[in-house]
Amino acid sequence: MIRVFIVDDHEIIRQGLKMILKEAPDLTVVGEAADGNEALKKLRTAECDVLVLDMNMPGKSGIELLTEIKALRPKLHILVLTIHPEDKFALKTLKAGASGYLCKDTALEELEVAIRKIYNKGRYISNTLAEQLAFEVVPDNRALHEQLSRRENEILVKIARGSKVKDIAAELGLSISTVFTYRLRIFEKLNVKSNVELTHYAIDHKLIN
Repeated sequence: MIRVFIVDDHEIIRQGLKMILKEAPDLTVVGEAADGNEALKKLRTAECDVLVLDMNMPGKSGIELLTEIKALRPKLHILVLTIHPEDKFALKTLKAGASGYLCKDTALEELEVAIRKIYNKGRYISNTLAEQLAFEVVPDNRALHEQLSRRENEILVKIARGSKVKDIAAELGLSISTVFTYRLRIFEKLNVKSNVELTHYAIDHKLIN
């Protein structure tokens, strides 16, 4: 049986989580707390395997609370439950010792799976966050133009060679507005601000003679 402790300042959230977990035969809620200080006090003696932790509570919360809990209970598996999207905040919580990161809007579908996974010494993150973590470890070192689509590269070369937007549109069978949109994307991806800068980029990278 996996013993779960819940920390959230909203009673309705705690009750909802308990209702979800009540349906699982291998999960049981053994304690709860409404704020960080109460959690730290109860966790000194609570017999639990997984902590479901809200990171947005009044008073002691966030990374500070997570760090203190890990210092108190180093082997406790912590599943962060938050309203924050999976961004740099998620990476910070994982680096601070959390075993998983779950947004509240997906808790109904994913809570049980997340708890089981981190209990078995795994990590629980979404595919989106997994991809972000991968780029943190292995950054994309390709030249900027190598990250463009085939069509973007094609239009890049034509603009760099001096072709006008209306002529590119006619040649490729695209609308003028579509070519302008491609041009804007290319400028953004290559960090250039004009056709002249784009031409210099193309020459420097031997995309045109």
